[in-house]
Amino acid sequence: MTTMTLAKALNAGLRKAMEDDDKVVIMGEDVGTLGGVFRITDGLQKDFGDARVIDTPLAESGIVGTAVGLAMRGYRPVVEIQFDGFVYPAYDQIVCQVAKLHFRSQGRVRIPMVIRIPFGGGIGAVEHHSESPEAQFVHTPGLKVVACSNPADAYVMIQQAIHADDPVVFLEPKRLYHSAKADVDESAPAAPLWQSRVVRPGSDATLVAYGPTVSTCLDAATVAAEEGRSLEVIDLRTLSPLDLVPVHESVRRTGRLVVVHEAHVTLGVGAEIAARVTEECFHSLEAPVLRVGGFDTPYPPARIEEAFLPDLDRVLDAVDRTFGF
Repeated sequence: MTTMTLAKALNAGLRKAMEDDDKVVIMGEDVGTLGGVFRITDGLQKDFGDARVIDTPLAESGIVGTAVGLAMRGYRPVVEIQFDGFVYPAYDQIVCQVAKLHFRSQGRVRIPMVIRIPFGGGIGAVEHHSESPEAQFVHTPGLKVVACSNPADAYVMIQQAIHADDPVVFLEPKRLYHSAKADVDESAPAAPLWQSRVVRPGSDATLVAYGPTVSTCLDAATVAAEEGRSLEVIDLRTLSPLDLVPVHESVRRTGRLVVVHEAHVTLGVGAEIAARVTEECFHSLEAPVLRVGGFDTPYPPARIEEAFLPDLDRVLDAVDRTFGF
């Protein structure tokens, strides 16, 4: 049992995957000598060499395209996109090649690659460094999309994603890299990768989140408990495929659901969850499914980002509104 930050847990998970399989290679801008801008790959090039931890040119399309070729030749490339907003030059490769080659080849070609994307805000960064593009990848058939929210999950989930035979977009909440600490039991049995989890039981209303907003919802549940309300918090963990079984079970008990994410509300992941829960649990709902997320504007300058991001007050306000119906 070791206490780790989320960043250290990811580093340890990558190291374990590289030790277990010499076909695992890491590629990205500054991932080698520097260890990545967030130091997630710190020390890996020193220990595994520059043929397995590769510093690439500043060209996301080229990085992902090269990784596709490596995956087709039996390697398991792990690509780092330095910041969420930098993924768009590689969007054509991801959507038109990575997501489609398995289907285009009628199952004969596998693309076992991981695309790591630090996502979300809260770090006071400049433009293109605090975005939440997950819905665009969830909307692309052929891609798996997961989001870790704590060190223990990060350690296990990155290894599971690397071992998967399908391409995985692996979302990492950058504002939690060095702030979230937890005990990581490296010998504990791992939960399945494509599975949501109840992280706080409750009986009055359900909060669903993923990535950075899980901790926001847990804080909201703590405050609500002081006021006599019991909120159940569910960490989705997997966005494609969506595992909504725990959500349906919870809503059938609580009758109320609030979905929280940093991404824009319009056509976000929360919209899909709201639609599916309404279809499956219509007669159990005591109120409409409510969503709390970023506003429908480009991500704002750092000095006002706290007004853009879902916070404790906005989550609790949504919970109050569910009880107003």
